[in-house]
Amino acid sequence: MKKRILSVILGISLVVALVGCGSNNATNNSTSNAGEESAVESKLEGTVAVVGSTSVQPLAQELADAFSEIEPGIQVDIQGVGSSAGVKAANEGTADIGTSSRELKEEEKGYGLTEHIIAYDGIAIVVSPNNTVEDLTTEQIAQIFKGEITNWSEVGGADADILVVSREDGSGTRGAFEELVKLLDENDASLVRADALIADGNGAVKANVASKENAIGYVSLEYLDDTLKAVKVDDVEVSVENIKAGTYKISRPFLMLTNGELNEATQAYLDFIMSDAGQEIVGEKLITVK
Repeated sequence: MKKRILSVILGISLVVALVGCGSNNATNNSTSNAGEESAVESKLEGTVAVVGSTSVQPLAQELADAFSEIEPGIQVDIQGVGSSAGVKAANEGTADIGTSSRELKEEEKGYGLTEHIIAYDGIAIVVSPNNTVEDLTTEQIAQIFKGEITNWSEVGGADADILVVSREDGSGTRGAFEELVKLLDENDASLVRADALIADGNGAVKANVASKENAIGYVSLEYLDDTLKAVKVDDVEVSVENIKAGTYKISRPFLMLTNGELNEATQAYLDFIMSDAGQEIVGEKLITVK
């Protein structure tokens, strides 16, 4: 009889213990699930529209790709249509971020936009790899683009007419280049020769110069590869080190422009760009701001 009572007591104890374990597991699972849901809920969602400079576009896209691994719920849409269009988009609110690869003009500064400098870039003066010219002075570059020097033999090259390749109106690279090389008159009108070949975007300049042996153009530093030859300017190579040192003079800032209060998605993207991880990406091809 005592053995039977003992067995019953042991059985009841076992049931109570199992029920308790089940309850604890359920509580733990519930807590775990709640934590997971909280983590998911903490992730942001939304779209960030970025419009502007074709020079800034590759960097902005690379940063957006890395950012998407941290915030997969945020989609960053990037359009490269020129710096002036980027300033306009930011001012009119048709984009969350406008990008520019030049300083703002005086009238643009009156818009009240917030300027975020995300990087610094050099503008490389490029020719065909087959061109024997290695070095040009800033004055010679100005004379070539104005049409005062028209043959490569005048600057130590072959006896061949120079084909000038420039950028479209509204290009930040063109604006910065013309300002830095003094290719603007007293009314800020371009002095680039009227018969210059106009190419829309850095990629188009690159393709034209690479395929035309007697061409000369200018591109953002990040577009350089072995299809082009960057000539020295005043005996200084275009490089991150020389731009940081201030010895290569044809350089400019990369700007992201915003207007008013930012939504969470846009702020998160900008925060990432200025973080150590974001600036590490910037530093792979361009010059960091930190």
